[in-house]
Amino acid sequence: MRPRPVISVLGLGAAAVAGIAVLGWAGGFRLNATPSYPLGLWRIERAVAPIKVGDLIFICMPAGPGLTLGLKRGYLRAGLCPGGAGPLIKTVAAMAGAHVAVGRSVTIDGRTLAHSRIRLVDAEGRALAAYAGGVVPPGHLYLHSDYAGSYDSRYFGPLPDAGLLGLARPVATFDP
Repeated sequence: MRPRPVISVLGLGAAAVAGIAVLGWAGGFRLNATPSYPLGLWRIERAVAPIKVGDLIFICMPAGPGLTLGLKRGYLRAGLCPGGAGPLIKTVAAMAGAHVAVGRSVTIDGRTLAHSRIRLVDAEGRALAAYAGGVVPPGHLYLHSDYAGSYDSRYFGPLPDAGLLGLARPVATFDP
């Protein structure tokens, strides 16, 4: 019995889509479906210079309480980073040696970080604990997003730069 042409075409189409997805992943392309930055297609670009304050980056969160809480509450999406989360897109707000103070908002080396108001509860009314503040340790980055509901270093503290994947570059994005 011969396979039906429709089934063959659908199978080839599914294989083509899967192949494109694998090639895109291998090429550093990622879909952002979170509101912290514009939705759409982004690319991980290798940094040719040292990372600096203001750079927009892709980074994997290390295992620990921040990752566990983020996955449990749905702040983080599942993905291929160690620990099972997808990479974060965040802006580097401070680097090693910077002093971060956390009150109603964040100050870095005495300057208030824009859009850094601390929320005591999330959108579902669950308590949020803010990072206690301190000096950003060597080999760590303090990360931020202007989005008010962002899960960033305001809550989980600086992240090790060992999880850095590269710079985040928008390819085809849109704001809802």
